[in-house]
Amino acid sequence: MAPNKEEMLDMYRKMLLIREFEETVANLFSQGQIPGFVHLYVGEEAVAVGVCSNLGDKDYIASTHRGHGHGIARGASVEKMMAEIFGKIDGYCKGKGGSMHIAAVELGFLGANGIVGAGLPLAAGAAFANKYLKNGGVAVCFFGDGASNRATFHEALNLASIWKLPVIFVCENNMYGISMSQERHQNINDIADRAVAYGIPGVSVDGNDVMAVYEAAAEAIKRARAGEGPTLIECKTYRFRGHFEGDACVYRSEEEVNEWKKKCPIQRFGTSLLEMNIASREELDAISAEVKEQIKNAVEFARKSPYPDVSELTTDVYCD
Repeated sequence: MAPNKEEMLDMYRKMLLIREFEETVANLFSQGQIPGFVHLYVGEEAVAVGVCSNLGDKDYIASTHRGHGHGIARGASVEKMMAEIFGKIDGYCKGKGGSMHIAAVELGFLGANGIVGAGLPLAAGAAFANKYLKNGGVAVCFFGDGASNRATFHEALNLASIWKLPVIFVCENNMYGISMSQERHQNINDIADRAVAYGIPGVSVDGNDVMAVYEAAAEAIKRARAGEGPTLIECKTYRFRGHFEGDACVYRSEEEVNEWKKKCPIQRFGTSLLEMNIASREELDAISAEVKEQIKNAVEFARKSPYPDVSELTTDVYCD
């Protein structure tokens, strides 16, 4: 069923929220206010929002090192996420996880992951749990084009197909595995073609069209809930920034980046909402202003949050 006006405006708001969050993090990182590495989701917002807008309370997602957008799309607090990135006690992992390990299990967000391709077996495991419990839940795994070359990809798809697990594998094909273009690390154009080896559906969609992603995910989730097994969805998209902040990006041309920026998923969706008379310019501007204020407050929350005390060093690290 197609989303209504309220749902579409919420999708637009979440895409804007991701963009504003990431651009703010980029600025703070460049000023030396954030420790560690950050990998930003700018340009790929339609994938996380299009998929997660189909999910319910019993569903799970497994993320990547570029996980801020997935968390926000799943409903995570931008205040707690920002605090985590700052390394503060009020963050989701009490400041111990940082950018690449933010998790919110209570939201079904199994966490970002610094290991490439590590989320694939985690999602398969979560899907197995849902199937065993017969609760109707599904699991979604986000991963990049480079991760589709790893053994975890093939092992997870094989196991999920054999057991008909309720899992959706979402490849965010941004055309580069770090600095290696897809045309150099794979002898195929569509990663979705790999689904045929496991007897499951493979779908390739425009990852910068949030409604195309939404519809493909809706169909795959419907199949999974009906006990028909997994689907591989390839979303062709592009990251506007480097692989990580500080990446010189010498491996791609300015012309290429500018061409993709013309396909900005947020601008495209905003234009569609206006053309279909679903929203007015005033409504979209109001959402933008609200989002900017929300991210401003998130930064203030993170700044005011204390660093963890040394006594917290092993808390939540070990268990009996």
